[in-house]
Amino acid sequence: MAKAKKKPEEAAVHKDKAFSTENQDFHVSETSLEEIEVPTTESGKDTGSAEKEDVDKKTVKRKSAVLSVLGREKVITESSDDAREFYNQSRFGSLTESSGKVELSLLEALYLMEKGRLIIKNDAGRALTFESYLKKARKVEPNFWIRYCVFKDMRNRGYIIKTALKFGADFRVYDRGVKPGEDHARWIIYPVHEGDTLTWYEFAAKNRVAHSTKKRLLIGIVDDEGDVTYYEIKWMRP
Repeated sequence: MAKAKKKPEEAAVHKDKAFSTENQDFHVSETSLEEIEVPTTESGKDTGSAEKEDVDKKTVKRKSAVLSVLGREKVITESSDDAREFYNQSRFGSLTESSGKVELSLLEALYLMEKGRLIIKNDAGRALTFESYLKKARKVEPNFWIRYCVFKDMRNRGYIIKTALKFGADFRVYDRGVKPGEDHARWIIYPVHEGDTLTWYEFAAKNRVAHSTKKRLLIGIVDDEGDVTYYEIKWMRP
């Protein structure tokens, strides 16, 4: 059995490890995600009154929250321009052309709720709190919180992250500035809690999926505080 565990003191450095199973060699890198940096904004261009004016404009442009209703495994938004903007600008959910509504996954909906962009109501028309929504989502998907930590981390870094069930993985992630349909995803990600274990067979299977789909494999290890450390796994041919 192989136990997925990160070392806190090594979380900000790049470590390489090589190992082999019966017939396969792998290369594992704990990465500080040089290619997955937290987005930064340009500075130094506006000062004084110009900077204040920019802040005022952002305040004025702040959008009101979109209304939505919780189904069992998805959340349906109202039909509005703000709702469709979720999909058009950031590829949240899928757009229903007939109704103009957006169907969001449970993960996407919680992320938008946490950002103050979405109000989710139950069948009785009552708005759900973060905690009550999370409780319902966990009943549908026991591993929901671990997956959400990785989903949220990637979205906060400016990446579009979507499910990857057809690839046999949890998520697929696109390069910054790339939307699904414009190019292929760059990574597939498997979220794992730091206390979980993987057999060598399961570990090798994940590598085969990444190799066959020509994508990079990341294991997102989530600790008890919800922080994520990524390990990139590569085939190594002697």
